[in-house]
Amino acid sequence: MSTLSAHEVRVRLGGKLVVDDVTATFQAGAVTAILGPNGAGKSTLLACLAGLRRPQSGQVRLDEIDVLSMPPRARARRIGFIPQTPEIAWAVEARILVGLGRTPFIGSSGLSREDAQAIDRAMAAAGVESLAERDVTTLSGGERGRVLIARALAGEPEWLLADEPLTGLDPGHQLDAGALFRSLAHDQGRGVVLTLHDLSLAARIADRIVVMAAGEILADGAPETALSPDVLAAAYGIEARYVTGASGPLIEIVGRGG
Repeated sequence: MSTLSAHEVRVRLGGKLVVDDVTATFQAGAVTAILGPNGAGKSTLLACLAGLRRPQSGQVRLDEIDVLSMPPRARARRIGFIPQTPEIAWAVEARILVGLGRTPFIGSSGLSREDAQAIDRAMAAAGVESLAERDVTTLSGGERGRVLIARALAGEPEWLLADEPLTGLDPGHQLDAGALFRSLAHDQGRGVVLTLHDLSLAARIADRIVVMAAGEILADGAPETALSPDVLAAAYGIEARYVTGASGPLIEIVGRGG
């Protein structure tokens, strides 16, 4: 089974150490959520895992291959990435934008029938078929977010890395996206790694949770373990507890910690 792993990864940005010797291995077939307060290093670590940022030291490996040694086209075929704040500055139909996810596969003759079928599958999975002919610059933030999920899925990558993919989605579409991520991992055997802010959604969606603070990993394990009161107090400075309710897990936040 495919693995994606960080080995003693260290990153400095603007003179600040934002990822501090992080070592972690992610397995395909599971959804992993990386949590932590603002500035914890979540997005930077995710960019390193995707091969989009070179750490000052350490290495990221995809099945024991240094991701930075892979040709970009080959890496993009295996790792799909959804950025937190994508730049979409030109007026283009949503289907065309989703089709950009096939770029690593397109030959000199342009989109093939297989490419078109992959685009159709991705749009159906993300629930954006009705937006196919819409100008993406006219879409709401949530609609645009779902189109970007479809763009990443169009490449049918082994690994899907997404930076805050649920931001801007309404509660129903958040649940739909969560179910999609779980299906990709559990039914299709892909690796899914997400950064999230919503603790309760993370507990509901993820098989494994990694909690970061100040560039380091504070906890790594099943949601009920990684989201313990002690961990949440240390990471966020809050008093909270993990509750299992009729509709699933919930993080009950009492208030600021003492």
